[in-house]
Amino acid sequence: MIPPELDPVIKSAKQDMDKAVKHYKKELSHIRAGKAQPSILDGVKVEYYGSQTPLNQLASVSAPEARLLTVEPFDKSALEDIEKAIMSAGLGLNPNNDGNIIRIPLPILSEERRKELVKRVNELAEEARISIRNSRRDANEEVKKKVKSESLPEDSLYEAEDEIQNLTDKHTERVEELSEKKEKEIMTV
Repeated sequence: MIPPELDPVIKSAKQDMDKAVKHYKKELSHIRAGKAQPSILDGVKVEYYGSQTPLNQLASVSAPEARLLTVEPFDKSALEDIEKAIMSAGLGLNPNNDGNIIRIPLPILSEERRKELVKRVNELAEEARISIRNSRRDANEEVKKKVKSESLPEDSLYEAEDEIQNLTDKHTERVEELSEKKEKEIMTV
């Protein structure tokens, strides 16, 4: 039985690990697999009246077809700035501006590009795993300090460490599942 004094440490570790998985999921949504998804433009920032503004605050982004994104600015004067921002975002997209709306045809991914994307997914997965392990390390150190400072039984240290390891395993497994799913999505032609 884990003493109540150690519960906040375990809860905090769980929250940190949840955040790492949530962040990983968000990062994966920016990686394009097969069909067009407006979320791939979420990271695009536009120079608008002297400040970097997220694209989704300046325009409505939609995917009317499987291989096409459309960006309709709320303010037509921002059309060219939005187009430049999309081109310079490093997404490999070539927007077409017709004066009212920006159409972004999405090219079919080459085998080489697919492999690059899978490599990126794996890099992000490793970052998430590192973040989870750092949360585990911090929680274990905190547990050791509390056991020592509050003269708790030594068994509670091992029980808390086991619980923290279980959380670590669950979250790492979740990252693996997300990673495999995204890889499969990317490699499916």
